[in-house]
Amino acid sequence: MKYSAFGRTGVQVSRLCLGCMNFGDDTNEPNSITMIHAAMDAGINFLDTANVYSRGASEEVTGKALADGNRRERVFLATKFYNKMADDDPNAWGGHRFHIIREVENSLRRLRTDHIDLYQMHRPQPTIPIDETLRALDDLIRSGKVRYIGTSTFGAWQIVESLWASKEYGLNRFVCEQMPYNLLDRRVERELLPMCRTYGVATIPWAPLAGGLLSGKYGTKERPADARYALRSAPFARDNEVALQKVEQFTQYCNERGVAPAQFATAWVLAQEGVTAPIIGPRTMEQLTDYLATESLTITAEDRQQMDTLFPPGTNVSEYYRADFGPNARWV
Repeated sequence: MKYSAFGRTGVQVSRLCLGCMNFGDDTNEPNSITMIHAAMDAGINFLDTANVYSRGASEEVTGKALADGNRRERVFLATKFYNKMADDDPNAWGGHRFHIIREVENSLRRLRTDHIDLYQMHRPQPTIPIDETLRALDDLIRSGKVRYIGTSTFGAWQIVESLWASKEYGLNRFVCEQMPYNLLDRRVERELLPMCRTYGVATIPWAPLAGGLLSGKYGTKERPADARYALRSAPFARDNEVALQKVEQFTQYCNERGVAPAQFATAWVLAQEGVTAPIIGPRTMEQLTDYLATESLTITAEDRQQMDTLFPPGTNVSEYYRADFGPNARWV
């Protein structure tokens, strides 16, 4: 496993980040723990979860896995706050101090640790001044409960605003951004990735397989009965006909090259300039094994050219969805 600097912090993290969203939910506890241990044994030292994943179950399983031996000391452990944690409490979500302080204590308890290496705001909240959020997070860093802070799915301007606020008020700054990035959705190439490179912000792309669409399982006429998009509604309007047509062409290219589509799609994200560590989200040990083989896969100049032709830089499949199906189509 190779490692790289986590933005300007200097912390060395594995080039693949193990996403723990499925653990404790789609993947049961014993299998989840086995997979976390296998990932660590393969060299992964970067784990990402969130309080909202199965309302805490993912954090609990992750905490149990890391409590075995000295494993906690060997990982850069990340979790998140922001999303609703109770249906009957108006303050059980958000970027305000009241929620942040309460939720960090809950996450520390579930993760069985005395500190969180990376505490991330899961979504932006423009209705709350960013300095309100930063002051609470700064206090957590100064108290030793959190080491670094980051964002998830923020716009470039929102991160720059936060950097200004940190400088203006003498507060710890966000050191990373976790964004959606894959061949079907390349919007972050327009502004976000260049901004992160300019300001030394680490990047942790999520959904490198576009929720599984780039795994090779899907076609315009095929949807496996046990696959994600057959079991539940598609998030982010990814599974439209235009996307599926492109996925079929992508899968054909991978087959001709002799590479598994899931591995190629992940390796492509990993190879993009400014990317620190894509988040992999396996449900099974087989999927984890496939992901681990990604690091040794080389993306060639021809690969880049072919992908740019099939999925033009800076574009988003959902924009095609809107163009093809009218202004009332579901898109992001």
